[in-house]
Amino acid sequence: MSVIKMTDLDLAGKRVFIRADLNVPVKEGKVTSDARIRASLPTIELALKQGAKVMVTSHLGRPTEGEYNEEFSLLPVVNYLKDKLSNPVRLVKDYLDGVDVAEGELVVLENVRFNKGEKKDDEALSKKYAALCDVFVMDAFGTAHRAQASTHGIGKFADVAQTLRLPG
Repeated sequence: MSVIKMTDLDLAGKRVFIRADLNVPVKEGKVTSDARIRASLPTIELALKQGAKVMVTSHLGRPTEGEYNEEFSLLPVVNYLKDKLSNPVRLVKDYLDGVDVAEGELVVLENVRFNKGEKKDDEALSKKYAALCDVFVMDAFGTAHRAQASTHGIGKFADVAQTLRLPG
């Protein structure tokens, strides 16, 4: 695993996978506290500004692992991001076998905990995440202590760039 500063990379055309902490409170389909989303916006915006193909994911709540549950969908986060960003933003539910992302587009990959093996740091799942990207950025400091496929495992198989929130 090689680690370099995100700001030192030319991200144009690169597939950038950002693991953010978007685990925010949601009530009646609306984000009720956006602090965690706002904390990740500079990293997301830098990648978008450089013309990257940006994928962001997170967990939200505590769904049963491996099962889709609309209550824990990242759709409210997507709707929030659509209001805050000028770039196209969309939610992708099925992404493990690949996802098309345009340069300058933000794709939010559905709740990682809907994927079986996420919490167990499953190697096969980690490799699938890594295959989605050219660069992995760990921006989820609230979950950095968890050895899970989207926070730890992916870094074994993908090039890692240092987030903007760490001192250089």
